[in-house]
Amino acid sequence: MPPKAKFRKEEITKAALDIVKTDGFEALTSRELGIHLGSSARPIFTVFKNMEEVQQAVIQSAKMLYKEYVNKGLTAEHPFKGVGTQYILFSVEEPKLFQLLFMTEKPEIPDFFGVLPLIEESYEKILLSIQNDYGISELLAKKLYHHLWIYTHGIATLCATRMCRFTGDEISSMITEVFTSLLKNVKER
Repeated sequence: MPPKAKFRKEEITKAALDIVKTDGFEALTSRELGIHLGSSARPIFTVFKNMEEVQQAVIQSAKMLYKEYVNKGLTAEHPFKGVGTQYILFSVEEPKLFQLLFMTEKPEIPDFFGVLPLIEESYEKILLSIQNDYGISELLAKKLYHHLWIYTHGIATLCATRMCRFTGDEISSMITEVFTSLLKNVKER
């Protein structure tokens, strides 16, 4: 009979996520996790097979938390702007998780139009929000989305790495200015 688990999977995952939020993904080791739980590392492995499984649970938890930000953005008056603002807010409030999800080297390099569907689980919802809110085709919505993602990713990266800080008003103004210019440009073509 296998030993009784001292901790539940959710408890271990939450502790692992706390470590990553504070010290980054590379700080997540079985030893650190055991210390964080007030235990040795052994009880972790009565629930998880190995640290890779723990790491995957942390990544899934980080994605779920990020999705809460996206869903909040999608309820804004202008959902696309709301999502962009929430993306940046996530980088400010959860910089280590932002780095884990959006600044980690990928095994294969996707092309420009393949990157967003790869990293953004809500890609289709966001794309549809652009089409509906601005009455444009899917092709034009994709162009806007990709160009503005590059811009918002730049701002978010500056925030997540503590290179720069912006006020909410500055972020709103920057996103609006760039979006308005891009929208005008794509509609003229």
